[in-house]
Amino acid sequence: MPHLRHGAPGSLESMLPTLIIIFAASVYLRGWLHLRLTSRSVIKGWHGFSFVAGLSLIWVAIASPFATLDHELLTVHMLKHLLLMTLAPPLIWLGEPVRVWSQGLPQFVRRCVARAFLPAIWRTRMSALNRTGKALVRTEICWLAAAAALVGWHIPAVFTLAMRSAGWHFVEQSSFLVTGLLFWWPVVQPWPSVLRPDLSMILYLFFATLPCDILSGFLVFCDRVIYPLYLSSSHLFGFTALGDQQCAAALMWTCVTLVYLVAGAILAMRLLSRQNSRDNEFAQPDLSVQGVPRSVQQSLEAF
Repeated sequence: MPHLRHGAPGSLESMLPTLIIIFAASVYLRGWLHLRLTSRSVIKGWHGFSFVAGLSLIWVAIASPFATLDHELLTVHMLKHLLLMTLAPPLIWLGEPVRVWSQGLPQFVRRCVARAFLPAIWRTRMSALNRTGKALVRTEICWLAAAAALVGWHIPAVFTLAMRSAGWHFVEQSSFLVTGLLFWWPVVQPWPSVLRPDLSMILYLFFATLPCDILSGFLVFCDRVIYPLYLSSSHLFGFTALGDQQCAAALMWTCVTLVYLVAGAILAMRLLSRQNSRDNEFAQPDLSVQGVPRSVQQSLEAF
């Protein structure tokens, strides 16, 4: 059966995501400039760079000419999956999009949103939204959603369905991005969350590598092609179907491990710096309480 080539350059399927990404970037830029002009301490320059980089990776994965090669090489498919789940989401959250978009939307849009929540039903709607939001960002929900998307879409029958149907292909890529954003939310903890470094997040990242390790290990060491779809591909760059499968699995294994290791190291350094600051606070002697004259205390501090 011939492969369907989704999202060919110039097609509606590739142009629509491009337009959405451009719109999201435009709204973000408007809000970023507003915040930079009013208070430089609220938003930094690197926040904007991070957000734009995340959007660029999403565009590469779903709307660029490169994206159409996933029907020829499993390695390209795996790279798209890594861009949507592992690389783009943390960059998006590091850009503080909620804070910036709240300032970037046109004033009439913000008025329409405000009018939609009339005072009489404001509390009811907001309480429902809060409960839903808190349930979605619970660590166990985020972990399970990402693991289910990773494993579920790589079941051979489901994988073939997504590759041969434009509709299911869209659902697959959307689920990769959405579950990736969910997974990285408790790690990055962007606004309106309050950043609280926690040892459990390091364990969260460690256990998140397990589904990836199992899947990539199986694909690397399997001596047959798991996805027959690629047996009839054009074998770009001289890849055999089995060699392509092993390369894709090795790429996923290496990239996910490296990204989670870097994220875990950053969280560990934050935890250590926070602990050191607390230790320094407790270590400062209160000489005035012990009856030491102020002049002697100042001399000791100068020394």
